[in-house]
Amino acid sequence: MLPFIILILLAKLVVHSQGWEFITLSSLFTALISANIFLIGFLISGVLVDYKEAEKIPGDMATSLETLADECRILLESKQADSAKKCLTHVMYLSNLILDWFHKKERSATIMAELTKLNSYFLLFENLTQANFIVRMKQEQSSLRRLVNRANTIRETSFNRSGYTIAEIISFFLIVGLVLTRLDPFYENVFFVTFVSFILIYMIMLIKDLDNPFEHYIQNKETADEASLKPLLDLKNRLEY
Repeated sequence: MLPFIILILLAKLVVHSQGWEFITLSSLFTALISANIFLIGFLISGVLVDYKEAEKIPGDMATSLETLADECRILLESKQADSAKKCLTHVMYLSNLILDWFHKKERSATIMAELTKLNSYFLLFENLTQANFIVRMKQEQSSLRRLVNRANTIRETSFNRSGYTIAEIISFFLIVGLVLTRLDPFYENVFFVTFVSFILIYMIMLIKDLDNPFEHYIQNKETADEASLKPLLDLKNRLEY
């Protein structure tokens, strides 16, 4: 934010020193600011829906993977089946693969292909366990597919590109208008220009950041606003242990 605010303040100082402030503050101008804030509020309310859903996805993935692992462990302990051991290894591999996928080190098609490979283990389990256990594992497999598809959709698509564009255009012209607005005393003018510009720019940047809560693949990016992958990391440690 700091470079934008400094640039706007410098522009305001130059405009004031040159006497180029020809716009007078009116109720119409304040109405435009209110309308833009309303539009930004609409955008952020839509983005937050996907963001709140995205926060649950890593945890739900970890739950499904651990359920699959538990079923494999049960078969391994009760039947000492080699297929159960191999399936458990495959589930561990899947957990690592999904973590790499969030960092864009693996493709979505690879995840789907590895999930499909679970079918071969389910076939081997038919003679080892009851049908309802296999049905439960199939349900977790289906849940993982749904979660991967949903996470990929949230990551690869934008909520409302046209809405972002119009909000950016309106904000740009409002900030330019504030820079060219004449308001006495001057220090009040500087305060309102800085404050309103900060709010408009910050909210647009926040919306864009929240629109993709799976930006873990961007290097040197702070992840405070990203969906936490801790459930998957904890699962990885538990499975390896």
